[in-house]
Amino acid sequence: MNYYIDIRLRPDPEFPATILMGALYGKLHRALVALGADDIGVSFPEHGLRPRTLGNVLRLHGSAAALDRLMAQHWLTGMRDHIVMTDISEVPANVHHRAVRRRQFKTNAERLRRRRARRHGETLEQARESIPDSVERKVNLPFARIRSQSTGETFSLFIEHEEIQAEPVDGAFNRYGLSAGATVPWF
Repeated sequence: MNYYIDIRLRPDPEFPATILMGALYGKLHRALVALGADDIGVSFPEHGLRPRTLGNVLRLHGSAAALDRLMAQHWLTGMRDHIVMTDISEVPANVHHRAVRRRQFKTNAERLRRRRARRHGETLEQARESIPDSVERKVNLPFARIRSQSTGETFSLFIEHEEIQAEPVDGAFNRYGLSAGATVPWF
């Protein structure tokens, strides 16, 4: 993880940054799937919790060779008018590290009730008695709206930046560039 590329969204009067970031991140996901890459991580240096935002910068982390392979895929087709991108650059010295991971929440009471009814052979009414509305909770993490390639459905991909740490942790990244354990440089 000694190299990075910053991709910054340009302000656009027609599309909010959240829509553009979702489109950009979806394109990255498809490129990582096509490559079969598990050596490219992401971070969102401008992310925030109040307001919940991933910010306007998607930072890609990896070796120079891994980032070269990714950029050779021409995965940014259709986004070039909406972004400004740096060249592949070396990570500065003496940086911190952090894991950036996906968080999944089972918060929709109706969905949980349907699932319980199906799994336990109950009626929806019986499941409703077992699962109160109070199980729903508000999630306070930033997210990207992503369209699933397998189901065609749009879902919220919640992203958590874990605590900053002094030492890097090696490991693999999923096809969203996220990892529950491996870290990326944080600067």
